[in-house]
Amino acid sequence: MPKVLLIIGEAAETTDTLYPYFRVQEDGFECVVAAPEQRTYQLVLHDRPEGWDLTRETLAYRFAADVAFREVRPEEYAGLILSGGRAPEYLRYDPDLLAITRHFFGSGKPVACVCHGIEIPAAADVLRGRTVTTVAKCRFDAEFAGATYVDQPAVIDGNLVTARTFWDAAPWMRAFMRLLAEAAGRNRA
Repeated sequence: MPKVLLIIGEAAETTDTLYPYFRVQEDGFECVVAAPEQRTYQLVLHDRPEGWDLTRETLAYRFAADVAFREVRPEEYAGLILSGGRAPEYLRYDPDLLAITRHFFGSGKPVACVCHGIEIPAAADVLRGRTVTTVAKCRFDAEFAGATYVDQPAVIDGNLVTARTFWDAAPWMRAFMRLLAEAAGRNRA
């Protein structure tokens, strides 16, 4: 069974994490969760209350990582998912995660990135010349890293599929699953 690597950390957004976690399994891929350490992490919910300019964060589920970044052998995985939430703000400094990210971009394997997840490929310097979408407040990160930002639900640029927020999960994962199926030599209707 081909494996997909899902990146999380403390304060990863719940829907950004759980939707792809279950979605890839529906199509027969094993989903392996990676984080700074092999332990349980606190996920969060983000919503924007009426009249607020920023999101509010509340505690959500706890979610276990199967493997630490330093133990990941990226050549064993068919695809990579970069979850959103606040986790990417500190994960982008992890040298092992940056090496993993560069492997997927360098080998052309499918990468799915949502919301603040864009901060990780931006830090890995793999966005130059690409067209992406992300949550509007991360537009600067994408453009500063050399990407062109567009405000669309999901954008495919080569092996990269980006989405703004969890509200775009359906078109985001639909596109990513097509890329995974093609990479794994599977036919999809």
